[in-house]
Amino acid sequence: MKILPYILELVQVLILLVGAPLFVGWIRRIKCWLQGRKSPSLFQPYFELLKLFSKDVYLAENASWIFRFTPYLVFGITLLIGAIVPILIIDLPFSTTADVIAIVGLFAIARFFTALAGMDVGTAFGGMGSSRTMMIASLAEPAMLITVFTVSLTSHSTSLSQIVQTLTNNGILATLRPSFVFSLWAFLMIAVAETGRVPVDNPDTHLELTMIHETMLLEYSGRHLALMEWASMMKLFLFISIGKAVFMPWGIAQSGQLLAIPLALFFLIIKFMVIGVILVGFETSLAKMRLFRTTEFLGAALLIATLGMLSYFILE
Repeated sequence: MKILPYILELVQVLILLVGAPLFVGWIRRIKCWLQGRKSPSLFQPYFELLKLFSKDVYLAENASWIFRFTPYLVFGITLLIGAIVPILIIDLPFSTTADVIAIVGLFAIARFFTALAGMDVGTAFGGMGSSRTMMIASLAEPAMLITVFTVSLTSHSTSLSQIVQTLTNNGILATLRPSFVFSLWAFLMIAVAETGRVPVDNPDTHLELTMIHETMLLEYSGRHLALMEWASMMKLFLFISIGKAVFMPWGIAQSGQLLAIPLALFFLIIKFMVIGVILVGFETSLAKMRLFRTTEFLGAALLIATLGMLSYFILE
């Protein structure tokens, strides 16, 4: 029985690896349907990744070890986060390390090296994208931490596993409080900024002057670009998984409930399908905002997160 938790850990990592491109394909299909266009295959992201892995890697002459090492580091850190976030079950070998503060720190490490790699080659667009990314991070990370602290006040722990277990035991009424409403609102705004979605960024654009995340990847090719794109897909999957664990934990199997894992997988698929439709509807109804409006957007997220924490102490 001791090997079973490690098997479940491996299954969760495989769900992240396989489910992230599939979720991106689902988003693209829904977006095409809403815009009246012919949709690509649901498995198109897999084909794109395979095509990139089959191509040769071309490096700039002045590229250092940072530029070569960053794709593997970012991909590995994203996989590590996927191993500690309770996607299916909370009883995992890495569940004791599922601290939200540590997860935010791991995302920060990946962002830091991505920004360094963007500046490493010395191109104008790479440096521009790195500066924009760090500007967004300087506002998004504090708001993310405040949001997590507000939610953790209920469970008296910043562990995702403990938060999921506490909210599941308390029932749906545990989330029907002002502090959770403010925290969810702030988290959605932060997730949009962190994952590079509309209105903060447009992942489908190819205009260098308006891109943020993609400008740091312009010099990558081959398997390096495939790893970075795959990690970006997994980051979107993980942010939704974190939000699902914190604000919609119902369906995640508890400790010792092995028979509930198939049901947890069913709820996982349903939740991601619904969230994909909501995300596409949100993106198609908005346009990308100007870069200098991004600070106002994230400043509002920080204010809303702070209001959530204050409402907990005042009203609850």
